[in-house]
Amino acid sequence: MGSDSEAEKSAQKEKEKKILALSPIAKPLAGKKLCKRTLKLVRRASQHKCLKRGVKEVVKSIRRGQKGLCVIAGNISPIDVITHVPILCEEADIPYIYVPSKEELAGAGATKRPTCCVLVTTKPAKGEIEQGEQEKLKSDYDQVVSEVSEVTASLF
Repeated sequence: MGSDSEAEKSAQKEKEKKILALSPIAKPLAGKKLCKRTLKLVRRASQHKCLKRGVKEVVKSIRRGQKGLCVIAGNISPIDVITHVPILCEEADIPYIYVPSKEELAGAGATKRPTCCVLVTTKPAKGEIEQGEQEKLKSDYDQVVSEVSEVTASLF
């Protein structure tokens, strides 16, 4: 029975480390429910090739005028890697949200390497997707974007 409590303590310490590792600029930070919905949207967009992964690709897409939802990891070190991304998003009127973990973001985006940020779009980079799948992705996207704008509005 002692090992159970030790496992619980180690899990608790791991959670505390994640919270402490959050960067001070990680605002607006998604809550548990919004984080879960956002990662689900990222997973679905990844399956339909409607996702831009990494800082370089996201910045390039924003500068080219693509619209979407930018999801940024909150535990990036050094912070300088992503400090310009929220500014670009605000200038381009693109909603953005921080999630607590870069590992969870990478898992949802179907990559093995931890990912700093992703841009979720509603149209695939190449080809077309089914009408039903397109509508489902669009409805999930709209729901998450409305929640993100509520969180952002309460912050500013």
